[in-house]
Amino acid sequence: MKAGRRRGGELLITHAFPTDSGAPARFGFVVSKAVGGAVRRNAVKRRLRALSAERIAAGYAGVDVVVRALPSAATASYEALRGEMTGQLGSVA
Repeated sequence: MKAGRRRGGELLITHAFPTDSGAPARFGFVVSKAVGGAVRRNAVKRRLRALSAERIAAGYAGVDVVVRALPSAATASYEALRGEMTGQLGSVA
């Protein structure tokens, strides 16, 4: 994304671009082979999808978000991913 804001951490890099304030948030995920094999990558994607669904259910809107998982995300707990994603979304949106 050339516009918007970016925030990086140990587990994730988050890019956010503001959109229409009434539109629900949209999330996209990038999980490369550096994260691990197919099973590990899909597990990371499932966790990220669940975290984004929590944010949308809480009323998060008006932003397009791209989350890139770093290799350390493969061994991180769900709570660690939640904490980092929440912190990054709070500072980029």
